[in-house]
Order: sequence, then C-alpha cells, then structure tokens
Amino acid sequence: MPPTTQQLKADIDTGKTGDKVVEGFDLGLSTLGTDDEAAGSPNTPEQVAMARALEKRGAPKPPAEQSARVSKPGWPALWIIVGVFAAVLAVLALAVLNGRG
Repeated sequence: MPPTTQQLKADIDTGKTGDKVVEGFDLGLSTLGTDDEAAGSPNTPEQVAMARALEKRGAPKPPAEQSARVSKPGWPALWIIVGVFAAVLAVLALAVLNGRG
C-alpha cells in the first residue's frame, strides 16, 4: 500500500518523528495534504514517502514510558474528569447533610 499523508500525520502525532514530546493529540485545522488536494495537485505516494523518511531522519527514539503514554491518550483526562465529578458529588452530599442537621 502506498504511503499516505494520514500515515505521515500519524507518525508525527505518535512521536515517531521526534516532533512530539508531550502526550496528547495535536488538533490540526486540516489534515496534511488537504490544501494540495484542494488546489488540484495532491501529493504523490513518492512525495509522501520522501516526507516520511525526512521527518524520521535524526528523530530521537522516544523513551519506553512515553511510547506507552502516547498509545493511551485519553486515560489521564478520563481519571481527572472522574475525580472532579466525585469531588463535586461529595461537596453536594455534605451540603445536603449539613442543611438537614
């Protein structure tokens, strides 16, 4: 299968090119190659392959713990949301109990 611009963006987002040092998903305004396609000259598979090779050249290997974190981008946020929700429920429960006493 020829390389695509989506694969290039995935390489960048997962830290394979050394561009990402922080966990998380980088929301782009448009996917890579969209402007070229809209202009009527989409990237060829050869251009994408060359871009992927150039992006990966000299990229430091991410530490094992960073690779593990990048593969699960939503879990830390989920635990923060659950914790905040539990704290709000606890405050509301205390307010109700103190109002009765």
